[in-house]
Amino acid sequence: MNIPPQLHSMLTGEQGDAKQKAARLVVDLAAVSGATEFIRCNNSHVSGVSVLTGGHGLRTFLSDLSNDPEGQVAIPTTLNSAGCDHEKMDEMDIEFPDFLKQQFEIVHAYMKLGIKATLSCTPYDRGIEEEAEGIGSWAESNAVCFSNSYTSLITNRESGLSALATALTGWAPRWGLHLPENRTPNLIVEVDCEMDDPTDWSILGDWIGAQRSPNWKMPWGPMPLIRGLPQNASFEMLKALTAAAANYGCPMLWIEEDEIDISKIQSKLVFNEKELRQRYSELAPKGEVDLVVIGCPQASIGEVRATAAAVRTRMELGQKIPNQRLWVFTSSHNFKTLSLEGTVDLLEEAGAVVLKDTCPEVTPYNRSKYNHLLTNSLKAEHYLTSGLNNMPTSVTNIEECVAIAFNPTLIEGKRPTLEEKSHPNVHSAKSYQSEKITLNGESLPSQREWEIIGKALVTDVPITYLGYVNRDSGIIEDPGHPLDGIAIENTILIYPKGSGSTVAPYVLMGLIYTGKGPVGIVNRDVCPLSMPAASLLGIPYATKFDDDPCLKINSGDEISMKLQDGKVTLDVINRCDA
Repeated sequence: MNIPPQLHSMLTGEQGDAKQKAARLVVDLAAVSGATEFIRCNNSHVSGVSVLTGGHGLRTFLSDLSNDPEGQVAIPTTLNSAGCDHEKMDEMDIEFPDFLKQQFEIVHAYMKLGIKATLSCTPYDRGIEEEAEGIGSWAESNAVCFSNSYTSLITNRESGLSALATALTGWAPRWGLHLPENRTPNLIVEVDCEMDDPTDWSILGDWIGAQRSPNWKMPWGPMPLIRGLPQNASFEMLKALTAAAANYGCPMLWIEEDEIDISKIQSKLVFNEKELRQRYSELAPKGEVDLVVIGCPQASIGEVRATAAAVRTRMELGQKIPNQRLWVFTSSHNFKTLSLEGTVDLLEEAGAVVLKDTCPEVTPYNRSKYNHLLTNSLKAEHYLTSGLNNMPTSVTNIEECVAIAFNPTLIEGKRPTLEEKSHPNVHSAKSYQSEKITLNGESLPSQREWEIIGKALVTDVPITYLGYVNRDSGIIEDPGHPLDGIAIENTILIYPKGSGSTVAPYVLMGLIYTGKGPVGIVNRDVCPLSMPAASLLGIPYATKFDDDPCLKINSGDEISMKLQDGKVTLDVINRCDA
């Protein structure tokens, strides 16, 4: 591995403790990804800002890192959404002990590192003249997918920690989507229906991401080539599509390109009118709606104007939104423009709340008031219904969202519960294994020697930490997942990789800090969502085995795992009962 002199200087501790930790993580990621060289990045975007998402793991780690006076970012770095608009705490009515204090603590720690507190999950939405380009290290899943697909920026789907490590060092391993041969579609999606509204596109993106097969080998996630969509797609349509597809790890997509390499296509899917209408029917509000939220990811100027147009129509009839039932989330950048043109004033006059610096999924809602949300976004629905917020959430287009915000009686019936939501079982290819076996793999350069013995907890389905692993108990709470209801505490956890939010490492770190995490981690695939926590906290970690550990080991097997001379051996001591 050819480590650049500047990175090597950081690795040896010559530039302080913070940069040494960051350099160690960058080199560890290079090792597990098989990268032999490093690439200089132009910019970084760091996730893990809200108290709700980062939790104890984030606050503990940042407190330590930001105390190093030499710990300053080496490249321009922006920051993801916070958990509140600090100027509208009364309107948000957050009932979370010391929330604002903890939120300021997190943002201040990032600022001490030299990071610009943009507090936006849409760093690509800054105007055409500022279109993203170059090599980035971005850790907001929707931004990764949008920018790789529709701008000149190239970025892997980083975790909050790996993006922060690159921000501090300026370097990233050259691997994954940095390599042209990996920027090719692995899935074809034929769209056979009209797609007129951005919410249609959001439903399509979520539907694509939710399709899984144990036979697919997609180390960078699903990367669909989509055919049959209209050619005149708006910015809002593309934003909705990529944000929802990113729910499940999609880092890039294509729309009907003639000259594109399709040699790596693994499957073909068809999305038709029946699929679209069925999803609308499943997602439609079927009971009392407490709050309508628009802007996940943060609303573009076009989305806010569309919301305002629907609002204006009802204002002209003398109507007003009761009880501030409509919240519109946008970035500070867009908020300034919308304020100058009067759009913010119009919305607020109608009874809406316009929020900046935050977004629906990272906000802790007052559950004495809000227990059923309505939104136009499948990204919002994905995380709001997860353990992150655990709230029943319905979906419809902006015009209907606004209508229901004005008139709660449009939707009658008992408020829905999460138990009523359909959760399809995820197919697993696992079968019981009885023979004794030894697997050989690799660990991280930062880990020298260790040996652990313990019970294996195994799945061949990726694990989504944010929202689907309880941050207090370590219990997997993902209906349909093979390990739903099982705690990861004190296990040797074996799974393909992490999926979902790029804040995953902070959830895992928090569980390790409190003793509710695994004692060892095995990933089949390169996993920038799981590995960083193991690297920084010294949890035994292994990957790149000569056979698939997800299929060769049973949950409940007693196994030993040993790192010596740079190699890992994994032995089954006792098989569990079938």
